[in-house]
Order: sequence, then structure tokens, then C-alpha cells
Amino acid sequence: MDIRVIAACIAATALIATPVAAQTFPSKTIHLVVPYAAGGTGDIVARVVADRLAIALGQSVVVENRPGASGALGSKAVASAAPDGHTLLVGQTGEMAINQHWAKNLGYDPEKDLAPVALATVVPLALVIPGKATYSTVAEMIATAKTRALAFASAGTATPGHFAGEVLKLKTNSNMTHVPYNGAGPALNDLLGGHVDLFFSGFPAAVPHVKAGNLKLIAVSSGRRSASAPDVPTVAEASGIAGFDITLWQGFFAPRGIPADIVTRLNTEINRILVEPDVKARLLDAGADVMPIAVDQFAAFVQVESAKFLQIIKDANLKPE
Repeated sequence: MDIRVIAACIAATALIATPVAAQTFPSKTIHLVVPYAAGGTGDIVARVVADRLAIALGQSVVVENRPGASGALGSKAVASAAPDGHTLLVGQTGEMAINQHWAKNLGYDPEKDLAPVALATVVPLALVIPGKATYSTVAEMIATAKTRALAFASAGTATPGHFAGEVLKLKTNSNMTHVPYNGAGPALNDLLGGHVDLFFSGFPAAVPHVKAGNLKLIAVSSGRRSASAPDVPTVAEASGIAGFDITLWQGFFAPRGIPADIVTRLNTEINRILVEPDVKARLLDAGADVMPIAVDQFAAFVQVESAKFLQIIKDANLKPE
């Protein structure tokens, strides 16, 4: 057979084998749904990535805030959207690894209804105590909790900060009482006022008070030290609790059934964006450590996180309030 005929056949076969999705995506505006109000870390991640992703894909990328039901409303909306890559969820620890073990009638199943696309950032929680506290280290705080009850605040029940406090209490056999608040702001205010004794806070909210000397930052909740505060020990280092690693992370998810080639392309583009120096610096300013990984690694990460929080609920005998 003539070499030109063979070449033509090969080319035709390649065209046939190329997925239709790869040829047509994206064909319209891409929507990044943030299931919380504007201003949080997930919202920051969405907006930083959106601008660069629009350039990379040659289509408009808009951020939509759909708050409500601890992230369930926005998550449910994405879960029921067309699985074509044009609607993505910027999901966090709560709605992807905690809520399904805590809330009834969630309206979506993170594992069955949403497909991992790309892990964006991991935000360690800052373990902060009042500036006037008599203790200044985790060890001293635990010793104090052996002699009197300490109140640990959280931004709400079943949040990563709540579970971080419960694990600290359980693993050190300390006398601690959970005091949930409706958000980080009220929790910080009561910590500053001395009404509670410790709080696993988001970095951006806590750092100004630490710099002013009104709070002490004594540890971070992640498994490794944060790039935002490299001199601050982890809870594991400071307490001896092996494997202590509870964070607020952000990632991109799509409706289950999205073609694999679209997932691969989105993962590649988002990972490339995340390591751009100015993007990385901006996210680090928000206390977020950039964590670009492959799709299969992200899927495994989500499964491990989900199992971890389910185990915490069981070990600490926690019940929905």
C-alpha cells in the first residue's frame, strides 16, 4: 500500500479516536460555584483561578456564590448540573468530607455525585490563645487543662476547628469543653475578651491579633508546618499526638459523569495556574498552602479525609446537636 494512503488512514483513525468532549470543551461560559458567601478562602481561590483559567481555556469563567445549609445548597446545585465541565464546585473540607457523616437529608452524596478535579490549597488552622493566658505552649495549655476546665471555641459545630479541638481533648485526656459560635468572628471576639481559652482559627482572621500581641499563636493544625508561619510548630510536634492533621482545604469538583479527558485538562490547567509565582504568593497571603496534585491523588486524598472525620466522630462519640 502507498505510504500516503497509510498515513491518511492513520490520521483518519486518530480523528475518530479523539473524544468529542476534547474537541468541544469549553463551548460556553464556565461557572465556578462557591457554596459560601464572598470573602472566605474558597472564594479567594475561585477568583484567583478564574481569571487565569479563562485565559487558558479561551472562555469566560465566572464565580457564583451560592451560600446556605453549610455549603449543601451550592454543592447540590453542582451535583445536579450537566457533567460537561462547564459547572464546577469549589468544595471545601466540610461539604466534601464532613457533612455526609453529620447531616441528614444533605441532598447530595459527595462520593457518588461529585468527581474530584483538582486540589487547590490546604489551609492549616491556627491554634490561638488569649495574649494574657498564663500558658504559652501547647504542653503548658494541656497541663493547665489537667487542673481546670478550658473552653475551646469553634466557628460552628462539625467544622474542622471543632474536630481539631475534640481530637486534642481526646488524645490528651484533657478537661476541655466545646463552645460553638456562628462563625469565626464571634469566636475570635470572645477569645479576645477572655471568655474562652483556645480556638483553632483560620490564619487570615487570627494573624492581625497575633501581631498586635492580643493573641498567642502556639501551633498549627496541619501535619507539616505552614509556609505562612514556618517557625510555629504543628500540634503533633508540640503535643506528641502522632498524625494530628486537620485542615480546611479547597478543591475543584465536577458533576459525576464528566468525561475523563475534560477532567485531565482542567487538572493540568489549574495546577499550572496554582504554581505561578504571583498566584502562589497571593494565596499564601491568605494563609493557604498551594497543593497541586494529580487527579487520582486528589481522589485518594478526599477518601482519606472523609474516613478520617468519620473516625473522629466515632472515637469522640459526637452526636449532631
